[in-house]
Amino acid sequence: QVQLVESGGDLVQSGGSLRLSCTASGIIFRNYAMGWYRQAPGKQREMVATITSGGSTNYADSVKGRFTISRDNAKNTLYLQMNSLKPEDTAAYYCNAKQTLWGKIDNVWGQGTQVTVSS
Repeated sequence: QVQLVESGGDLVQSGGSLRLSCTASGIIFRNYAMGWYRQAPGKQREMVATITSGGSTNYADSVKGRFTISRDNAKNTLYLQMNSLKPEDTAAYYCNAKQTLWGKIDNVWGQGTQVTVSS
């Protein structure tokens, strides 16, 4: 059974920090590219940060220098360390796992965890 479970979302003050976790099961975790996406009310879901199976990272311009994505393959877990949080970071954050096999892309999504930043 394939499953991604996010945790760590909370209500925090502007300037504070939060660490999100995503634990995967039912997939060969080390072979998947992983990512964090977020969606605020009235907006489309956007990429926040991604990390390849080889460890290469990519960040949205809005979070560069503040957020850090990492993975622990031994624990089948993806992390997002969020520092210097701003009210505009408020959104539901989703974990994603992706693998391309024989030209076909497999995608797995978690249920999301809410992050709310107060001013």
